[in-house]
Amino acid sequence: GIDFMVEQGLINDMPEDIGVWLYRTEALDKTKIGEYLGENKEPNLTVLKEFVKLHEFAGMTLVEALRHFLWSFRLPGEAQKIDRMMEAFAQHYCALNEGVFNSTDTCYVLSFSVIMLNTSLHNPSVKNKPSLETFIQMNRGLDNGADLQADLLTTLYDSIRKEPFKIPEDDGNDLTQTFFNPGRQGWLTKEGGKHRSWKKRWFVLTDNCLYYFKSPQVRYLGITAQPTQSDLCCCCSIKNQRGSFLWNCYKLEMQSK
Repeated sequence: GIDFMVEQGLINDMPEDIGVWLYRTEALDKTKIGEYLGENKEPNLTVLKEFVKLHEFAGMTLVEALRHFLWSFRLPGEAQKIDRMMEAFAQHYCALNEGVFNSTDTCYVLSFSVIMLNTSLHNPSVKNKPSLETFIQMNRGLDNGADLQADLLTTLYDSIRKEPFKIPEDDGNDLTQTFFNPGRQGWLTKEGGKHRSWKKRWFVLTDNCLYYFKSPQVRYLGITAQPTQSDLCCCCSIKNQRGSFLWNCYKLEMQSK
């Protein structure tokens, strides 16, 4: 569709113009918009940035901004596409709301946590509904090792509990498929980034991305570097130079078959 519009001279072949056209043209299929913006290639990546810039998040709470953002397209089900989109969202939100979060990483992870909360509370296929106390507990240490204010988390929780996100054209290809029906999942021991201690985490492998949660109940903690196909997929212990086993370390590799 975009190629046709460019060929007919209806829009310029520039990321800024394509972004404006995707954002302001009401008749477009929002699922298709999400698929286009999520592609990991040019000009799609630049168009994504231009598309996100058109959202006026200044003065909005995080939930308000997410409601506005997630209504402008349909979030695709692929984990890597979701990552790119939410990273672009967090960067733009923090640029327009300085001082709300200490870093874009905090905004990014909390945004993901709120989206997962929305799925947990309102998707009938998710049986274990998190309480406010659970939501606060699961977000501890999220702000570069420090806790976010309980009042902020309470406001976010109450807003999502009372009114779920409005998602355009529900075709079933959502976070339920991405995270609740993964390719592989299970417990692994992970070394912390700030505090070098080992903790047991629930890992989910989906769409060539390895995510980790605090427990099998829905809670997004982070994502590893995106592995290539040759990096996936079984875990095994590895040896150090002296030949002894490091039982808390794991190597990701393809099973030889």
